[in-house]
Formats: sequence, C-alpha cells, structure tokens
Amino acid sequence: MPRGRTNRVMVERLALGEQGRRQPDRVATEEPMQIRLDDHLVTTTMRTPGHDYELATGFVFSEGLLAGASVRQVRYCATGSAVDTSFNVVSVDTGGMAPEPAPRLGTTTSSCGSCGALSVEALIERLAPLGGPQPVDVEVAVTVAGKVAQTQEVFALTGSVHAAAAYDAATGEVLVVREDVGRHNAVDKVVGRLLLDGRLPATGWGLFVSGRVSFEIVQKAWAGGFGQVVAVSGPTSLAVATAGRANISLAGFLRGHSLNVYVPPSPS
Repeated sequence: MPRGRTNRVMVERLALGEQGRRQPDRVATEEPMQIRLDDHLVTTTMRTPGHDYELATGFVFSEGLLAGASVRQVRYCATGSAVDTSFNVVSVDTGGMAPEPAPRLGTTTSSCGSCGALSVEALIERLAPLGGPQPVDVEVAVTVAGKVAQTQEVFALTGSVHAAAAYDAATGEVLVVREDVGRHNAVDKVVGRLLLDGRLPATGWGLFVSGRVSFEIVQKAWAGGFGQVVAVSGPTSLAVATAGRANISLAGFLRGHSLNVYVPPSPS
C-alpha cells in the first residue's frame, strides 16, 4: 500500500519567555507521483499519498486528455512493479481509445495545477457554458464547511493540507471529501472519485475548497459540471472571469456565517 499521509518528525518548540524543548510533531507527506495515460507519460505531480487512482483519473479527465474515452482500469506501476516504483507511478488505461498525450515539461508542484499546459484557452475551449449559475445559499455553504472540517483528518494532525468536497447544492449533503497538499490535487481526487462512480456531470452539486480559488480550480469544476464553487479564501481575477464564462456561481471568504458572491455579480 502507499505510504502514510503524515510523517513523524522532531521539532523544537519555542515560546516567549520559556526555554525551548524538543517534541514530536506530524507533517503532511509530500511525494512525487507520475501520471500516465495508456502507459504514456502525462506529468509528474507533487501530492499527498492516498486516493492516487482518483487523482490520476481526475487529472486526465479535467485536463481533457480522455477526449470522451472511458476509463477501463487504473493501476500502479506500468514502469515496474508497484513496490519498485514505491507506489508513485499510476497509469490510467482506456485501451488505447484516448489520444496519445503530450507530456508536460517539468514537475507540477503542489501549488500549481496548470503548470506546463499549453494555454488557458486550450484548457477551456472544449468546454461549453453550463446551463446557468446555481444561486449560493449561505446556510448550505456554512453547513458544508462544518461537515468538511470534521472530516479533515490530515489537516487536524498537520495543519498543512487542503480539502475539496462535492456537495448537494440544495441540501448541503456532502458526497465526497478529499485532502491533499495541493489544492488542485484535492479537487482532482474528488472529480476522479465521481467519474469512477459514474456520477459526472455533477449537475445540481457544488464544489467546496478550503483555500483560495484560482483559474485551475474553476476550470476543473467546469469540466466536472459543478454549478457552483464555494471557497474559504478569495478568488483570483481569472477565476472570476472563468466562472462568469462557464455560468458557475462563485463565492469566497466563507467565514462564520457570511461569504462574498463574485459570480453572478449583484445588480448595481
């Protein structure tokens, strides 16, 4: 099985007016994972081990690399045994039905999901606008945030990972929650789980993220068919513009019992 999602380290605890002391602590695991499509290299991403099949599947789907092909199998290895590759190589198999991907240059870091992609337009030109923005209900958003917080096991131990969740936009029922050192990876894990379960497009559902909303988060939500994105932190200008283009409701700064709605804008 893949290595754990946290590692034990020793730290020196310092406090004002007190003598430092050494004590154990937990940090989030970060390791490279190579993603392959029909055994062709796509990219190497830095991620927190766990739900690796979902991550690989969600990535190739949200990037448009499947081109409508069905996923037949997901497995470790492809370049050697799973043990030999330390469970850090995952291949998504479509039986050769997906186009051969062009590998990205460099490694996708935990803070960058679209690094190495050809262009912003290349990622969204294949996507048609959704039916229309789903209004954001503050009560639903607050409920979702509370439920997600209760399931963030790695964050509770380390304070250093992001969470993403799919939820029913009408009721606040949380369908799936995933954590990762990368915001985009957490979203890919959610999208991958839904795809493998045959639950995409995510019509009537929202995507919750525990950090900021960048272009890549909205693009992945658009690919998955989510009608709204709600975040704990704020969005970027390109995220707002892309949400408007996609007909996705976008809200941020969910704090306590309030939030800011960026898309659709309120009438002036």
